[in-house]
Amino acid sequence: MTHSNTPLAARISVNLAAALLAGLGGRAAAAQSVSTVPIVEWTVPWPDTRPRDPFTDVAGGVWFVGQAGDYMARLDPSTGSFVRRDLPPGTGPHNLVVADDGSIWVAGNRTAELQVHDPTEGLLARIAMPDPAARDPHTLVFADDGTLWFSVQNGNFVGRLRTAGDPAQVELIPVPTQSSRPYGIVLTDDGRPWFTEFAGAKIGTIDPVTLELREYELPRPETRPRRLMLTSDGAVWYVDYAGGMLGRLDPMDGSVREWLAPGGSEARPYGMAVDERDFLWFAETGLDPNRLVGFDSASEQFFSVTDIQSGGGSVRHMHYDVARGDLWFGTDAGTIGRADLSAMVLP
Repeated sequence: MTHSNTPLAARISVNLAAALLAGLGGRAAAAQSVSTVPIVEWTVPWPDTRPRDPFTDVAGGVWFVGQAGDYMARLDPSTGSFVRRDLPPGTGPHNLVVADDGSIWVAGNRTAELQVHDPTEGLLARIAMPDPAARDPHTLVFADDGTLWFSVQNGNFVGRLRTAGDPAQVELIPVPTQSSRPYGIVLTDDGRPWFTEFAGAKIGTIDPVTLELREYELPRPETRPRRLMLTSDGAVWYVDYAGGMLGRLDPMDGSVREWLAPGGSEARPYGMAVDERDFLWFAETGLDPNRLVGFDSASEQFFSVTDIQSGGGSVRHMHYDVARGDLWFGTDAGTIGRADLSAMVLP
């Protein structure tokens, strides 16, 4: 099924320096001037389906899931057209990633499985979780060697699938903190996973060789870390959904520093990404409209705030396409959005 759409452009120029300065707390961060980012949004033709978690393919297309619609779809940004692929009923797709071979992997959040799809031929395989307690695969990420790591939120696991194995074998690593809700997950260059414990106020990591799991306790027990990213210096950055904070964990000594988001304690930062300049980006979803915020991890300054024109509703996950300098996101407002970071004018 193919649809065409006209992009909804947002090039909002507002001086938010005063708001930034008023809202900064925790560690003080300077904000001498503020840049905005060109954002374009395409309205998804299937309303009320919560399009989310876009991921680019080698041709520049953008795949995403309709969490409330049991589908995955591809947007061609050059034409604005959408192609939909229906998933098995009841999948409740939460996330997808595109593998190096072009196959598309979907987290079956309600069917306790991973699904593998060919972009043209359709469903190739359904890989069930080996433990019924692992009922909700959540967020997927591929290592360079083809190993797939994923979080299992309410099941309280981190999973690993060595896709090169024969047969494919899912391994589940239980998280020691009960009901911690493993959520966002990212990998270092050498394949070490880091993940947030949304209900545990902790950040976790796993040795990919020994599968030894280590937890780092965050200083405020009310912290709700949702997504996380890594910068080139080895630091682990996270957003605190409950307190409106951006945090930095030093894995060498476990120390933590935090900055209050420009939107304040009710900002509810959620989707997060990092670019090749070690600029961190996150969405303030407690505000209407949602706002895209940029933070320079080197100077420790917020330097960019841009309204998301559709309103966003809630931007839950982001994908940075390093080859093109584009930051992609889906919204509960029913759009797929692109922030052109390469076109951003720095202050």
